[in-house]
Amino acid sequence: MSEGTTLPDWAVDHMNRYLETNGEDGHIWRGVPTLLLTTTGRSSGAPRMLPLIYGKDGDDHIIVASKGGYPDHPAWYTNIEASNAVQVQVAADKFSATAELVEGDDRARIWQVMAEIWPPYNEYQAKTDREIPVVRLRRG
Repeated sequence: MSEGTTLPDWAVDHMNRYLETNGEDGHIWRGVPTLLLTTTGRSSGAPRMLPLIYGKDGDDHIIVASKGGYPDHPAWYTNIEASNAVQVQVAADKFSATAELVEGDDRARIWQVMAEIWPPYNEYQAKTDREIPVVRLRRG
């Protein structure tokens, strides 16, 4: 768990249940799969963990930097812009990964997959001028 978190209480509760049960309670949240992403704080250098909805593309996990459609990117995304080495937990599976921005036709294809998993992503994109980043997590 990260110190100094600014996550809302429901997200902290979700993350704590996920950690305490090794993903048995928390992997599926509101009917969708979630993972725990740990980035390195770009200013603090401290680990920053949060739960995120994910999809799959082959062996890779896909996450979306939506921040609910706010005009700025979420902190976790700006952290991976500074250092793309991350830690991931999917249910009980814990691994290191490299975060990569998905662009072009690949982004359009994967966006559709993610919007099927969590339809509000389309609403979030409609209410912001920024292109919401789609991020691939490659194990290894």
